[in-house]
Amino acid sequence: MRKISLHAYRGPAGLRLAEAPEPVAGPGELVVRMEAAGVTLPVLKVLRGHGEAPLPHTPGGDLVGRVVAVGAGVEGHRVGDRVGGVAFEGLYADLVAVPAALVAPVPEQVPAADALAVVRGGVVALAALRAGRLAAGESVLITAAAGGVGHLAVQLAKALGAGRVVAAAGSPDKAGFLRGLGADQVVGYDDLDRIGPVDLAVDGVGGEVVRRAAGALVPFGRLVVNSGAGGTLDAGALLRGMHTAVGLSMAQLARLRPELIERYRAELWELLAAGRIRPRCVVLPLAQTARAVELLESRANLGKVVLVP
Repeated sequence: MRKISLHAYRGPAGLRLAEAPEPVAGPGELVVRMEAAGVTLPVLKVLRGHGEAPLPHTPGGDLVGRVVAVGAGVEGHRVGDRVGGVAFEGLYADLVAVPAALVAPVPEQVPAADALAVVRGGVVALAALRAGRLAAGESVLITAAAGGVGHLAVQLAKALGAGRVVAAAGSPDKAGFLRGLGADQVVGYDDLDRIGPVDLAVDGVGGEVVRRAAGALVPFGRLVVNSGAGGTLDAGALLRGMHTAVGLSMAQLARLRPELIERYRAELWELLAAGRIRPRCVVLPLAQTARAVELLESRANLGKVVLVP
């Protein structure tokens, strides 16, 4: 089979495509023939040496595919099942070994790229809006709005009845894309103090942006932080505004409240089938993984970056 591996901590330049042995399903694992694989922001850190993964190394992430082998002790999955979920490593390959506990059924009728956008990014977006207790008629600010999670959060906010959706992105070139998703207002990160107050802010950027997002809240407004980039909030400002800040970790949610992820995923399939959300994807072949990483690294993508066989 073909497999993309990192051979040097040089970003996309360190990636190589080569033939590799097919994986074997160990205890508790499935082997999945990949239909679509996601290129996500955490991968950028891996390719630059963050965590110092032993080389050669193939990063993990989200995938959709069909089960071709079932390991010992696995229940609820059979050869031929279509599934989507997360692999810890070895993702960029024709065949991927994945813990069975980290995948769930995917409807047969959903195109692979759309399904991939939903199984991880869609769940994150919906979980963030639910954590922020978005109510019909309220206003919401979404940062990183043109990315794999953000572009679905914009649509989901509308589907959930938001009265005003403000989409924030790092480039003015993305304004048309975001308005096409249903955003009522599109701004850059330097303009967050001029958007007018919002009931809820969902931040996927971190750093200085999370502080500015918090500053845009109405009294008793809520902030949901869904970025691994960190950032500092002013406790005094939170106090004066009677604001609530909530952190969202999907790993913790999966460990502590897995039933919520199942509920969110079921809701997303219904919204997708009804046409109320429409994933946008940049689709590239597996052989162009380096190009896909470059696209994400430059923040030039509009929607989810997807690799297909």
